[in-house]
Amino acid sequence: MNLIGDLERLFATSLYPLRVPIAIGLGLALVALAIVARRRGWFAAARRHPRRTGTLGIVALAVGLPLAWYLASPLVIRTELIEPLPVALAESTAPELAISSSSPAPEAVGAPSPAPSAPAVASVDLSPTPAPSVFAPTVGATGAFRGADDFHFGEGMASIIETEPGSFVLRFDDFSVRNGPDLYVYLSPDADGYADGALELGTLKATDGAFGYELPAGTDPSAFASAVIWCKQFAVLFAVAPLSVG
Repeated sequence: MNLIGDLERLFATSLYPLRVPIAIGLGLALVALAIVARRRGWFAAARRHPRRTGTLGIVALAVGLPLAWYLASPLVIRTELIEPLPVALAESTAPELAISSSSPAPEAVGAPSPAPSAPAVASVDLSPTPAPSVFAPTVGATGAFRGADDFHFGEGMASIIETEPGSFVLRFDDFSVRNGPDLYVYLSPDADGYADGALELGTLKATDGAFGYELPAGTDPSAFASAVIWCKQFAVLFAVAPLSVG
């Protein structure tokens, strides 16, 4: 798998910037190969042995098509996801008034009427009940995505938001990245990309949009310097967002 990753990095850094002249060269090479094959009778030999030729063609397609689809389909497949911003507000309760009143005891039947007395007055406690404190989500570190190279593009903003005391979410906004196989989201201690000690948050939810990932309980966000989009299977960096406070 590392060989495929090395080939992808070679393609992205060395071949992709020269994609136009390389495409022209490949086209000319295919035309030259077809001319050579015709002059040497390869096409005629294939027609003389149709069963052998068909078997080789089926084997080549059975192996090549799934591999080509797995590696190349992300170039044309895009997905989008929009999630609401994380909100965690404590519920507030209105102050209540504690009211108590006293009333005279019921009169006995046939008993003489008591002497008139002053009317009973209800006692009112006007001291308000203290309102519970309300926690407002706060944005800590933020950073802008950039692609690893011309081929592996990336853009948008990454933010670490404290949604509740001690609870954090990694949020992507206006996000877009080159699609690829087996993409995962990490928080890395290295500002330049994936490194040992990176925290895996899950598979990439979409190539475009706005969405987030909850950090595991007890995670210290200050221990990480970047958000990373990483191809786990082939060990290839797609995009990185260096994080800074303020």
